[in-house]
Amino acid sequence: MNATAVRATTVASAEVDNRVAYLGFAFAYVFGHGAALLSKSGAVLMPSWLPIALLATGLIAGTAFAMSSSLRAQKAATEARRRAEKLVGTAWITGFAALALAVTGLSTVFDQPELQTVLWPAGSTIVVGLIYIAEGAIRGNALHHNLGTWLMLVAAATLFVPGAGFFGVLAVLGGGAYLVAALLERRRLAA
Repeated sequence: MNATAVRATTVASAEVDNRVAYLGFAFAYVFGHGAALLSKSGAVLMPSWLPIALLATGLIAGTAFAMSSSLRAQKAATEARRRAEKLVGTAWITGFAALALAVTGLSTVFDQPELQTVLWPAGSTIVVGLIYIAEGAIRGNALHHNLGTWLMLVAAATLFVPGAGFFGVLAVLGGGAYLVAALLERRRLAA
């Protein structure tokens, strides 16, 4: 095996392949938020637990695939990269802990528990977007970075959309972004 082939193999194995994770998250957004749109708008009668179950299924699958890909790639990464990945990994915990405090605090202080219905999905997407930006910077992955930027902007903009349309925007623009990213990830990995 020549030196170029060895180097290409090493670089490729240190890359995080996000395709399946992106598809899991696309499922969560399209079917979870899409079902919430249909349910909350009254367009379709469904059990109240179904949208959250669809969302949770996609989020759990996407998270499991993302962690698996990341851990697999870290085996071939440098020590500095592994350390950076671990530091960004802790941002998932602190980001969502801070979000839980913010959402609970806002809905309690203003005595409007219904705020949680929009603050959790929008806030979660903003936190995910911020962490994707950090992961993209560490990994030199512009696609991941740009996906994070898009998700943050979409999530913030959804707060201006009244009623059930909020969920429609997340389903189409959030889920659609994950589908596009899954398609572009193949090209990124091949390059």
